[in-house]
Amino acid sequence: MTTAPTMETPLIWDHVRGDEAAATALAEACDIDPGIARLLVLRGITAPDEATRFLTPALDQLHDPFSLTDLPVAVDRLLGAIARGERIAVHGDYDVDGVTSTVMLRRLLELLGADVVHFIPDRLRDGYGLEPAAIERLAGEDVNVIVSVDCGIRSAAAAIRARELGVDLIITDHHEPDATLPSALAVINPKRPDCLYPDKNLAGVGVALKLVQALCQRTEHTRWLPGFIKLAALGTVADVVPLRGENRVIAKLGLEQLSRGRHTTGLRALLDTAGVLGQAVTSFHVAFRLAPRINAAGRMSTPDLATRLLLLTDDARHAEAMGLAEQLEAENLRRQQEEAEILTAARRKVDTDPDVGAHALLVVWGEGWHRGVIGIVASKLVDAYHRPAIVIAVDGDTAYGSGRSISCFDLLASLEACGDLFTKFGGHRHAAGLTMEAGRLKELRRRLTDYADTRLGPEDLAPRLRVDGHLPLTAITPAMVEGLRAMEPFGAGNPRPVFHTGAVEVANGPRIMKAKHLSMSVRQDARVFRAVAWRMADRADFVTQHRGALDVAFNLTENHYRGEHTVELSVADIRQAR
Repeated sequence: MTTAPTMETPLIWDHVRGDEAAATALAEACDIDPGIARLLVLRGITAPDEATRFLTPALDQLHDPFSLTDLPVAVDRLLGAIARGERIAVHGDYDVDGVTSTVMLRRLLELLGADVVHFIPDRLRDGYGLEPAAIERLAGEDVNVIVSVDCGIRSAAAAIRARELGVDLIITDHHEPDATLPSALAVINPKRPDCLYPDKNLAGVGVALKLVQALCQRTEHTRWLPGFIKLAALGTVADVVPLRGENRVIAKLGLEQLSRGRHTTGLRALLDTAGVLGQAVTSFHVAFRLAPRINAAGRMSTPDLATRLLLLTDDARHAEAMGLAEQLEAENLRRQQEEAEILTAARRKVDTDPDVGAHALLVVWGEGWHRGVIGIVASKLVDAYHRPAIVIAVDGDTAYGSGRSISCFDLLASLEACGDLFTKFGGHRHAAGLTMEAGRLKELRRRLTDYADTRLGPEDLAPRLRVDGHLPLTAITPAMVEGLRAMEPFGAGNPRPVFHTGAVEVANGPRIMKAKHLSMSVRQDARVFRAVAWRMADRADFVTQHRGALDVAFNLTENHYRGEHTVELSVADIRQAR
């Protein structure tokens, strides 16, 4: 049996060891900063040509879309439908990946002259994924071809229903398939066992982009492709897929387009209300400003709102676009309020109820909790307690759960061990969902906690910080900063580097900012940098006490303010010098 960690639990610094000889060789071959070369080697990049592709992504690095199994069939059918005036429907999903996929494909089909509609399911009414009811609804609207994006790979019943109704179904998806694929006209998914496509880690919007790329090539409209990259970048970054290979190309080029390109009316309104219009848009902005606003529509029961906004292209409809963007803003605020209330209640249960907090896996539930935000709450419990968490919304006799995990624990396997309790469950190693009878929740908690307590020990539950290497303040050079800029965007598969340096002196401060953060200046060998310790206001006395010699783990960040550009330390952890 374990106990819940406290805020005083120290981070364990995991120092990553790299091949120094390989790093030296790469730095010389590519004429790059040695520190950047070391970071690339830590990410498995040792060949000079691979490093060049990583640091300078370009559209010509995208693979041939026609090498995806069934994609040629889909292109032929869609172009045939356009030529014959048949109606096409794009069936999406209610998250950022699904929304951007829907908008991108619908917009291209419209540019090609298609009669096209779209459908975004309602989380609470329609559930997740491609269902037979949606097929029936679209067939009733005289749809001849349905293209699913970001869903459908396990929708065998929907595929059967489409055949029964004489509707051709094209599935594009990136989730893991079942042993038997749906009997659709085309099933496009790089994770198909028989698909030889070289990049298996595309987001749903990445797979949809390959269809867009193929249609642009076949119709000789390849000049259109760059215009769709920014939408693909939004979905790719938000879906937390590894930012390597094609995902990196999409994210890097798309974020550049979001930063400086001309935007459609709807996208411009979204960027404006999120406060990033005209700024250099980063993966941080996508994750914490843009994605939450798009997701809010699906989470708070207005799933089509974000899609309708992003489909607006006419400048004359600016007022309409701003109205929709403001509705998204209001939905996001409502989401934040719901989330905060549930998180407070959940943390109270963890901190006060030993049946919850005394175990390696947290299982909490509540009556009337909003199903659209319980996944976010689960993620925040994982962050707060560094253990897997399942948050369950009880609605009458039915319970709906969403779980998130830590790196060393297979959450889906834990649910499979209790599979007899569920009417429906699924997911993957680090995120999963479930539906069950509310009357069996105590049994579920007992079985899950028994499962986790025997597999997770104190070492597994200790919060950890990956440290990429030692970086004296004297080694922070313009070349180093430029190299880090070239390594962006950071995210899954390419984490923002964390460095450490020892025996720094606090030259000025610390000063508490906004009651949460610490601001200070630190000195080492005559080099002085501003440092911000986020959410560490409670450590002000500690910093003051040891101000003469501190070890600091940090990211390097660039701050642009009132025309001035500075490099700063964003502190991840701080401790007494050893």
